[in-house]
Amino acid sequence: MEEREIFDITIIGAGPTGLFASFYGGMRKMKVKIIDSLPQLGGQLTELYPDKYIYDVGGFQKVLAKDLVDSLVVQANYANPAICLEESVSAVDRVGDHFEVATDKDVHYTKAVLLTAGVGAFQPRKIGVDGSEPFEGKTLHYGVKDLTLFHGKKVVVLGGGDSAVDWAMMLEDVASHVTLSHRREKMTAHEANIDTLLQSKVEVKKPFGVKELVGENGQLEEIVLIDKEGNEERIQADHVIVNYGNITSLGPIKEWGLEMEKNSVLVNSKMETNIPGIYAAGDIATYEGKVKLIAVGFGEAPTAINNAKAYLDPKSKIQPLHSTSVFK
Repeated sequence: MEEREIFDITIIGAGPTGLFASFYGGMRKMKVKIIDSLPQLGGQLTELYPDKYIYDVGGFQKVLAKDLVDSLVVQANYANPAICLEESVSAVDRVGDHFEVATDKDVHYTKAVLLTAGVGAFQPRKIGVDGSEPFEGKTLHYGVKDLTLFHGKKVVVLGGGDSAVDWAMMLEDVASHVTLSHRREKMTAHEANIDTLLQSKVEVKKPFGVKELVGENGQLEEIVLIDKEGNEERIQADHVIVNYGNITSLGPIKEWGLEMEKNSVLVNSKMETNIPGIYAAGDIATYEGKVKLIAVGFGEAPTAINNAKAYLDPKSKIQPLHSTSVFK
């Protein structure tokens, strides 16, 4: 049989947490591999909202998602990781002193595994309006990759969470007019975000659902809103951006024998799962009091890597040198 290279740790998921974990693997002199099902690094930040600002990263009042990813990729490359994109992991099995990680393209060999797969596979929750299909990808959007598309246009943002509010605020000075419409009276965005929204030029309408999209050949002309009493309101619109969240699935991960809690992988304070040698960090991991933020994933990544290092080499220290000592 062909001798296959065995890595120290294989990171499944190339979002922010996985990329930062790669850097820390390099800090601990580990041989790192990254596997992701998407065609590019960055996870949801790259796939769904590269032009959206991120506000919960220490040291940045705000940072564009694509700029954060670019910096993380440079940082991750400190470990000189092997990177395998467009590969979906189907199974992880222990074979002797290592794991076999099977994907739809290959089998990878590793001494330890770190799951940083976020919420798993995701699909945007659709608008749920009959006749909306012709507008999709033209004037009906479930993610935004280029803000210039909306320059001088009338835009309606649907949703009441932080993503919807963030998009509305970013479009305030790009579009000619922005309306944010929410199905409920109470919004789920952070209080400070809501205050900023209400002080902006964005027109807020709630509680309104969507009854109809009006237009021809994929070009939107109007959106018809409706309240609980059946009252309708027609709004001129060139584009609609839907932020109803994502339908997520961990897929085969649920079959690996990992202890789960509410569609997340249960870990302890060392980011260890119930299977020795498999760790989890970021949105896929859960424990009592867990808060799902990028900043939290950045803290969990080095915890997982340092404990994995100790698992592989019991003589090594869990607490490494500070980075300031390494980069003198």
